[in-house]
Order: sequence, then C-alpha cells, then structure tokens
Amino acid sequence: KVQSALLEVMQERQVTIAGETHKVPRPFLVMATQNPIETEGTYPLPEAQVDRFMMKVMVDYPSDEEEFVIVQRVIGPPVVASPVADTTQLAALQAEARRVYVDPSLIQYAVKLVSATRNPEKHGLRDMKRFITFGASPRATINLTEGARALALLRGRSYALPEDMTALVPDVLRHRVTLSYEGLSEGLTSDGLIDKIMRAVPAPPKPLEHEKLAA
Repeated sequence: KVQSALLEVMQERQVTIAGETHKVPRPFLVMATQNPIETEGTYPLPEAQVDRFMMKVMVDYPSDEEEFVIVQRVIGPPVVASPVADTTQLAALQAEARRVYVDPSLIQYAVKLVSATRNPEKHGLRDMKRFITFGASPRATINLTEGARALALLRGRSYALPEDMTALVPDVLRHRVTLSYEGLSEGLTSDGLIDKIMRAVPAPPKPLEHEKLAA
C-alpha cells in the first residue's frame, strides 16, 4: 500500500485517502536517501518505482575543509535559514527552463544514450547485453532533456549544449541500469557501463556553433 501510494503521488501528483483524491500543491517533488552501510532488513525498490526518480546523485564523504566548516556550524551560533525564493518565483523559473531551446540533434543524442542501455549491440557494444537485466525507459530520455534545459538555464543560456547533457548522464541513468547476476559477479557497476556507453555514443557538435560555421 505504501509503494502504490508513493507511485501515485510521484506520477499523478495526487494522493488517495479513504477513496477521496487530493491534489498535492505545486511545485512538488519526492527525495529519497540510501545508506550503503545499514542495508540489513531492507529491500530495494521495484524497477517501476526507481524509474520515477529523475536522478540518483552520489554523495561522498566531505573533504577535510568541508568537514571543518560542518563542525564550526554545529558548535557555533545557530544559523537561521531564510528563503531565497517563494513558490511563485520557482514556478516562473520552471516555466523559463521549459523555454530553453534544445536542438533536435541533442534530443537524438539522448535517445541513443538511453537506447544503448537496452540494446547495446546496436551501438557497437556487443558484449554488454549479458551484463544488463533492465535498461533505462523513455522517462530517462525525457529527464536527460529536461535536465539539460535546467542546467543550461543555470549556466546563463537560453539554449542547451551537449555538455549540459553529458554532465547529467550518470546521475540520470545509474539507477535505471540494472545489472545481471553475471555483471554483479564480475564486479561491474552501472557507472562503469554508462561510461562505456558514453564513449561509444558520440555527442553531437554544438548546434548553434555548427550552424554558425555552416552559414
């Protein structure tokens, strides 16, 4: 029941309680954490659930400098957080991100990257198929494109470039590439396979610069 409720709110942006449906406010997002140490008694999320998360971001231990700052903040005076934007401003930024131009060649690049996780042999990766049980779904292609748009906006551009997408490929794909028993037994990782896919699928030339040179 908990998983079905989580699936509903992540996909439909609504929750159903006692047969009554309630829309969740916008903007809305779900964030989850995974502890790689204390995993006893826990179970992995099903593939359908995992696929609804846009990214899986790896958070390593802080550097010595970062850890020093963390301790200073804990033992120092309380820090009062203040909002940097309200929901109206956030909605406006989301709308602006949707207006960021994505060249068709960049969309095709996203399609090929995701396709390579399902059919690696079509992209010159004949030996990879046996290491992957499940590849990424079309949601990954959408998330790559949307993420590239948002990153381009954060970088001060109204158009996406290949580097905006390549920067996000591991985060968008790593939780969607499920390794087979053979892949796990050989010590492979989803990040390692994604790296091979990125080297096998070349990024397109920068669209705007390419068009400028052609003109």
